[in-house]
Amino acid sequence: MATVVFADLVGSTGIFERLGDETAGRFVTQLTGALSKTFQQHQGRVVKLLGDGLFVVFPRESDAIEACVAIQSRLKEKPVYPGGTGNPVQMQMGVESGEVVEIDGDCYGDAVNSAARLADLAGADQILATGRVRDALPPAQQAQMRSLGPMYLRGKNEVTEVFRVDWQVERDADATVMGVSMFKPGRQGVLELSASGQTLSLTPQGEKVTLGRAATASLSINDGRVSRVHATVEWRGGQYVLSDASSFGTWVYVGNQSAPVVLRRTECYLVGQGQIALGCEREAQAAPIVVFSVKG
Repeated sequence: MATVVFADLVGSTGIFERLGDETAGRFVTQLTGALSKTFQQHQGRVVKLLGDGLFVVFPRESDAIEACVAIQSRLKEKPVYPGGTGNPVQMQMGVESGEVVEIDGDCYGDAVNSAARLADLAGADQILATGRVRDALPPAQQAQMRSLGPMYLRGKNEVTEVFRVDWQVERDADATVMGVSMFKPGRQGVLELSASGQTLSLTPQGEKVTLGRAATASLSINDGRVSRVHATVEWRGGQYVLSDASSFGTWVYVGNQSAPVVLRRTECYLVGQGQIALGCEREAQAAPIVVFSVKG
């Protein structure tokens, strides 16, 4: 058994475009080297560097979470700016534990794949982990975990219970993105989706709807950041399920929570009300946003 961490640099493509390959490459190499030392100080073994990220294994879940929190806290307290300017460095991290097979220094297994998917799913400054990781943590660390509900990770047929590590104390008040309501049977409500002056409704008996740039989409949104078929919404297993099928991803904001669930070829449930930003964060200029609400 081992605990796997994938830690990825957010927006690395933009850094290379702004600084050029040589300068950006040097910066990323220095950054991953510094992060490697922090992971090693917490009993982690860096299996490999992934260009703009790291693949690390730990003997214990608590060490892995502690290392991830230490890195996120350090980057928040002492921001690092690529080239000395622009936006500070941000990391997205995924943590899973399970059987890991080592061959010639590399590691393989379902836990490795799941950790990588969680890192893809995480937003900037976020650490996502599974229920398996949470259950193995001591009480103090378990108290930092907030449920995002069950999600479908790419390549898995069954849902995975996903938790976010709330390492920023001041954000505890808005920590729960999806909430425990996702574990309760879904109400037979009507889902309303609105964008660009259009509104459509989906009932539990209704057919799957599509969101996208194509004129044939159920809800058509003409924006270059929106894929032709960007996402689908359907009633499945007692819940409305949003599935991302896009090139650039989908950001889901539930209720009054500020932290989004970021989907990249993954899925999440739509509960209550909120916003769906297609192809970018909702803070982006003229972001294409779909407002959703489950009524009844």
